[in-house]
Amino acid sequence: MLVSEKIQKYTEKLPEALQIEVLDYVEYLLSKTKNEIDENADWSDLSLTMMMRGMEDETTPEYTHADLKVVFK
Repeated sequence: MLVSEKIQKYTEKLPEALQIEVLDYVEYLLSKTKNEIDENADWSDLSLTMMMRGMEDETTPEYTHADLKVVFK
């Protein structure tokens, strides 16, 4: 039995007032998780921005077939 099925089974046995509390808690957990994911994404974006800073003006090397060490066919 899946965890979500167990949760549903138990909450169905609760009075409606307690089901509302369970719902509130689940919504709180979802909100908390979303905030943590958003915060991690913000840090990741900042990290990438700082890493790439100043690289816009760099020239990229131009490679030719002569530069290849191994050729796959």
